[in-house]
Amino acid sequence: MRRHNGRLFRAARAILKDDAEAEDAVQDAYLDAYRHMADFRGDSQVGTWLVRIAVNQALMRLRKHKRESVVVSFDRPEPEDSNTSMEQLRDEKSESPMAATLRAEIRRLLERRIDELPMAFRSVFVLREVEEMSVEETAAALGIPAATVRTRLFRARALLRQALDREMDLVTGDVFGFAGARCDRIVAAVLARVAP
Repeated sequence: MRRHNGRLFRAARAILKDDAEAEDAVQDAYLDAYRHMADFRGDSQVGTWLVRIAVNQALMRLRKHKRESVVVSFDRPEPEDSNTSMEQLRDEKSESPMAATLRAEIRRLLERRIDELPMAFRSVFVLREVEEMSVEETAAALGIPAATVRTRLFRARALLRQALDREMDLVTGDVFGFAGARCDRIVAAVLARVAP
């Protein structure tokens, strides 16, 4: 389980977009795999078989939630990042707090944009790019042809690029901001040099 937990969680999270639901789906996947261990034919690796079970569990949960969806939606707060405690334990000599904060913010932005991808693209992207599964493993895990995996990955990358480009366009005007304290500091320094 320790060997496959991360991969199964990310696969389920890519479909469900919810940490707690993904954890539950992974737990159910392990139980399902245990119950059907005798059915494993060995056509693929155990990890691929487990990912396929986790994907099925996540899809079942997604269908169940769609059936149970309420007419009035309530905004749920974003789940807290479960990795913050690990980031706090990092050796500060190797990475400055500002660099760690910046990287965490970029990661959150990327995670939000990945969550916005259509499920078919999102699941392929996470398995291929994040989990670094091969095309064949991803195809087997998702039950789709290898050519479809390649196409969906290409499209997912394109959609992510577009979303990130839009994000960059919004902040480009604020890059290297000059007003405020920086401007005052430069003016004061110039005036100090000019005045005798």
